[in-house]
Amino acid sequence: MSLNDPQWGRRGGGGGGGNQGPPDLDELWRNFNQRLSGLFGRRGGRGEGGGAAPPNPRQIGGGVGLVAVLVLVVWLLSGFYIVDESQRAVVFTFGRYAKTTGPGLNWRMPWPIQSAEIVNLTQVRTIEVGYRNNVKTKVLRESLMLTDDENIVDIQFAVQYFLKDPEDYLFNDRSPEEAVRQVAETAFREIVGKSKMDFVLYEGREQIAAQAQKLMQEILDRYKTGITISAVTMQNAQPPEQVQAAFDDAVKAKQDLERQKNEGQAYFNDVVPKARGTAARLTEEAQGYRQRVVANAEGEAARFRQIQQEYAKAPQVTRDRMYLETMQQILANSNKVIVDAKSANNMLFLPLDKLMQMSAGNGTGATSDAQAAVTPRAAPEVAPPPADAGARSREALRVREREVR
Repeated sequence: MSLNDPQWGRRGGGGGGGNQGPPDLDELWRNFNQRLSGLFGRRGGRGEGGGAAPPNPRQIGGGVGLVAVLVLVVWLLSGFYIVDESQRAVVFTFGRYAKTTGPGLNWRMPWPIQSAEIVNLTQVRTIEVGYRNNVKTKVLRESLMLTDDENIVDIQFAVQYFLKDPEDYLFNDRSPEEAVRQVAETAFREIVGKSKMDFVLYEGREQIAAQAQKLMQEILDRYKTGITISAVTMQNAQPPEQVQAAFDDAVKAKQDLERQKNEGQAYFNDVVPKARGTAARLTEEAQGYRQRVVANAEGEAARFRQIQQEYAKAPQVTRDRMYLETMQQILANSNKVIVDAKSANNMLFLPLDKLMQMSAGNGTGATSDAQAAVTPRAAPEVAPPPADAGARSREALRVREREVR
């Protein structure tokens, strides 16, 4: 509808007063439809003359301009887009990278000149290697790996990652998720291939996961994928199902071995300290014996030197004294009895050796009692002097002389 229309603001009604109210909307809409029909060659209803009214060039120009303006406005408005705080928008100009916009309300040239792809940088993405959705749903092609000691292990693990560079993520890799899965499998196979089976299955799980995360990040950075690995979690690690029973037996045997080693270590801890204590005691005793022997030897040597000095001053006196001291030491431990037979021809035979042993065993106080008890029994044993008393006296004298010599 053109503002130059002579009917604008007027109301029909022959002879009636001019109505200054607003135009009728139904009539405006009907006129607008008729003009659009005329623009596109549609025939309207017949008039009074029975023929179609020819289109007005001014009306045609006004309708096309209005439609063009509306289309242009809608097209320009389609260039507005909103980016969240956790997102980035990559703008393309005819398919070529143009710029990256941050959070907020942004505008680009509408399609087909420019387009924008929004990338979420904070979203944590997860891929599963060796299984899908559940550890029981295994993918053996990915999970079976060979260790350094030529054993096969079945490993399932999950990798979590997020994006750090939207340009690298969109342009440097055609399938980022598949690239992360292949890199994860490669890193795990390399680390497991350098480790023993027991280390992979038991004490080395956390260490292997940490090493795999570091190696995966190095490979992804080398490929410029724009991806950061946030966590690597081992869901399951076990031997293949075909050898599970044999492996359980091996595990039990290893547990028995560890138990016996612990028992042996406990016995070692009990015996070795005692043996070391005994050895230390014997060493101290030997050291004390050594010091005692050395001290005695030094004392004897000093005494001998003193005796030698005294002997040089008076040899005869020193010899007699040494002889008497030696005989005293010898006879103190002897049970022989020497009787002087020169004073009388009769000999009194008494068990003197027994009396000496009893006196030595009972002490000094018991000696007198023993003598008193033995003396009455000894009196009847006195025999009359034999006929050859002289011969026996001479024999006793010779024995005494030999003993004195």
